[in-house]
Amino acid sequence: MNKILLKTLLGHKFKTPPIWLMRQAGRYLPEYKETRKKAGSFLDLCYNPKLATEVTLQPLRRFDLDGAILFADILLIPNALGQHLEFIEGKGPSLKPIKNFSDYKNLNEVNKIHDILNPVYDAVSNIKSKLEKNITFIGFAGSPWTVSTYMIEGQGSKDHIKTKTFMLQHPEIFDKLILKIEKATVEYLSKQIVAGVDAIKIFDSWAGSLPGHYLEKYSLNPMKNIAKELKKRFPKIPLIVFPRGVGPMYEKFSKMKEFNCIAIDSNIDITWAKNNIQKNSVIQGNLDPAYLVSGGKDLVNKTIDIVEKFSTASHIFNLGHGITPNAKIENVELLIKTIKDKI
Repeated sequence: MNKILLKTLLGHKFKTPPIWLMRQAGRYLPEYKETRKKAGSFLDLCYNPKLATEVTLQPLRRFDLDGAILFADILLIPNALGQHLEFIEGKGPSLKPIKNFSDYKNLNEVNKIHDILNPVYDAVSNIKSKLEKNITFIGFAGSPWTVSTYMIEGQGSKDHIKTKTFMLQHPEIFDKLILKIEKATVEYLSKQIVAGVDAIKIFDSWAGSLPGHYLEKYSLNPMKNIAKELKKRFPKIPLIVFPRGVGPMYEKFSKMKEFNCIAIDSNIDITWAKNNIQKNSVIQGNLDPAYLVSGGKDLVNKTIDIVEKFSTASHIFNLGHGITPNAKIENVELLIKTIKDKI
């Protein structure tokens, strides 16, 4: 096996860390924009195996990356559970919000989700057949907490007030919703693994908005339950978790034996992360995506700093969040050259 990203996830250390980038397939690439036009809506792109395959492979044709990540969206789970979903140009996702028990009861049973999600599994099989043998293929899903925020807010939110109010006022319904998302996510990721992904990542993009002990209850524990069940079904599958914005609580996540790798955001001090996270877990991160807009010596110096700080143990180079649409292709090239050639 010459997949150095997969080997790193399993605890090996390499002189040159493997690299892949969150949102490496996306709007900063002209070829993505062309494919997106062909698809029609964003949702149509996610559910078109041929075009989802094309988009997944595009960054690998341009850049010397060690990993591919399935092109999909974390909101395919609510969609498969029967919640109306559309993506509005310039605004983002729009869902019919869950406001009460009746709305919850109207969701599909978990065993029905594959009727909607089969095109995603077809895309996984298709991508797998086209990937070079040295590329690690990553499947993914959103965490139950992050997915629930969209389901209750009906759209993206920065403060998640509606979700937290629902959580506090209707704890029994909220617990049922989290459990349903958790079970659906296990089934969804299991099918991705069967179809051919080498590793799984769970994105908890809004973990940092959870107050106090709720962080453990609704972010850490559901992801741990998902990881535990996946490991039971597929003992060799490695898992990356990204509890964005949790600050010092990253250390607690890193101590969970169910998680192979902790992805850290750009706000985390890398010396602190080296001392408190990397001793417990493989670490992934954490260049600020802004460097891929600005470029230059600052990009090179920061990249070298991250690589050197994390060089004593297993490290996967990545960003602290996804590539932004205004990232420059030449800066992505400079980043990868800096790592691979040790400028």
